Amino acid sequence: MTRIGKVLRRASLDEIPQFFNVLRGDMSLVGPRPERPYFVKQHQELNGGRLSVRPGVTGLAQINGRYNLSIREKAKYDLYYIKNQSLSLDLKILLKTLGVVFRQHGVY
Repeated sequence: MTRIGKVLRRASLDEIPQFFNVLRGDMSLVGPRPERPYFVKQHQELNGGRLSVRPGVTGLAQINGRYNLSIREKAKYDLYYIKNQSLSLDLKILLKTLGVVFRQHGVY
């Protein structure tokens, strides 16, 4: 990883292009993060309703561990979000996301 890449990753600035997907309507601000195809194939049983909602830029898994979570833990948070989706939960996740980004919690 380059020095510039490390700075972008640490500050989560590499996520900015995702906002173009939000503006196009392909993603939402809050929701399950899209999973890499490799993991989707390996863990079909964990997908549940994850593919029934628009993927999000941030979600419960990102504020509760980011890259430190297993695929099963991420799926647990994603499925909880899908079942309990609400404006208040979205606002809570967005506020906590700001804290995670500013503390640089869980970044490598």
